[in-house]
Amino acid sequence: MTESPRQVAVCGDGDPRTPHAETARTAGRLIAEAGAVLLTGGMTGVMAAASEGARAAGGLVVAVLPGGSTKSAVAPAQVRIATGAGEARNVVLVRSADAVVAIGGAFGTLSEIAIARKLEVPVVGYQTWEAPVPGTGEPLLEQCDSIEEAVARALTAADDGAGT
Repeated sequence: MTESPRQVAVCGDGDPRTPHAETARTAGRLIAEAGAVLLTGGMTGVMAAASEGARAAGGLVVAVLPGGSTKSAVAPAQVRIATGAGEARNVVLVRSADAVVAIGGAFGTLSEIAIARKLEVPVVGYQTWEAPVPGTGEPLLEQCDSIEEAVARALTAADDGAGT
């Protein structure tokens, strides 16, 4: 039986003018260079930039789309999954990932972080939400000082769950 490649989701703000575009491109490139599959929400902003970085590095990109049509993808992706589930597609995205990298983001990113924590999917962040988990004081997620560190930690964490 052939082992499945690691699947790493990159989540972040959907603003087409995101200040995190270069960071997201780097994340996508690093994930592709490591031989992992990149999962994104398939739309604009961080999602599109990460997809561009992975595609430029010859990586496989899967877009888990909120709409009901594969034609709704904005980000370049070889595989497009039309969920028709709106924001609920975040559950499909995170559940399909062996690890998650959160970059910047707003409430959609926060929901993906929360879903990852709830499902015990490893999640690391770069310039994203930093609140403690209510009632515990525990950090919401591991914050990294660079995108290279965030991707490396996600890839390492994904090694334990790849192919499951």
